[in-house]
Formats: sequence, C-alpha cells, structure tokens
Amino acid sequence: MQNNFYLQHGKRIFDFLASLLGLVMLSPLLVIIALCIRVSDKSPVIYRSRRLGQGWRTFNLLKFRTMVLNAEKAGPLVTKGDDPRIIPIGKFLRKTKLDELPQLINVLKGDMSLVGPRPEVEKYASYFPEDYREILKIKPGITDYAAIEYRDEENLLKHSGDVEKTYLEKVLPAKIKLYKTYMRNMGFFADIKIILRTLLKIVR
Repeated sequence: MQNNFYLQHGKRIFDFLASLLGLVMLSPLLVIIALCIRVSDKSPVIYRSRRLGQGWRTFNLLKFRTMVLNAEKAGPLVTKGDDPRIIPIGKFLRKTKLDELPQLINVLKGDMSLVGPRPEVEKYASYFPEDYREILKIKPGITDYAAIEYRDEENLLKHSGDVEKTYLEKVLPAKIKLYKTYMRNMGFFADIKIILRTLLKIVR
C-alpha cells in the first residue's frame, strides 16, 4: 500500500523537492562548469539531445556540452573513450558525470525522474520496440542499475571496431534487462539505495 502511494504520488514529490534542492545547492558549481566550457570552447554551454520519455513522447535531455558542435553529424550517437569529437574539458566532465547535472532541470520539469531507466534515442530504442513499450510506461531517470553497471561504458566501447553494432548487440540488451529489474523492484527504499550507490561510485 505504501509502495503504491510512493509510485503514484510520492516519487514525483521526491523528484521535485530533491531536484530543486540539488539545483539550489549546486548552483555555484553549475556556474563554474558553464564558465569553463564557455571560456575553453566559446560555444553553447548546454547540449540538448532528443530522447524518448514516458509513453514514447520525446523531450530535450539537457547536458553540459562535452563535444564539438554538431558532433552527432560527424559520427555515431554513442561515443567511446577516445572519441576525437570530445572537447578537452569534456573528458573530465564525462569521467566525473558532472555533464549530467543539468538533467536536474529535466527532473524538476517532470520529463524525468531521479531514478529510472536511462532515456534512449529513438533510433536505438526502435530496434527493441516491445521492450521499450514496457520500459517507457515509466519516466526515464538520471540513474539506475544500468547507469551504475555501465558507468564506464565509453571505455568498454573504446576497442570496438563498430561502436553502434557493439552497443546494439551487447550493451543495450544488457541495459534493458537491468531496466526491467528496476521496474520489478521499484520503491522508495530501492530508489534511495540506487542514489547512494551512484554517489559512492562517482566518489570512488
């Protein structure tokens, strides 16, 4: 009963309050990162990526820009560790996951949740339509089991001859299984554990 209340009402309340608090507390850091990107590359600070949200509706996923302008036109939508499109400061932001911080705005707006399956681009989700019809019954999130397990995804793909093929044949199917595991065990305490595990992983 308590878990049902959390899933229907509490999760959104928790997301709103936590993302608002996070944005307020981290605002000095957000400004510093934005200035560093602007000074080092003199290009737009925020990158908007069209992703699939709940009910297969698309939204603009926000990230600090870590790649050259129009990078999506110069290569695959997935990246590997030595991708030449990544700008110098982008390597640090990706390694520390600080590039993901603007997604707190997505959570505040209601496009995303703090915890949930990572939002995918439609191109790749369309390879697994049945799976994603189930996955997209809930909001995508900033972190989940797959985000923790594949935190070093770019390094895993580093030695792949065909990054997209490896992602579609090995990485994404494994992530989908983890997404479904989360959906079977959704709840307040599960979300708290995932958030704490994510923070611990970043610190390590």
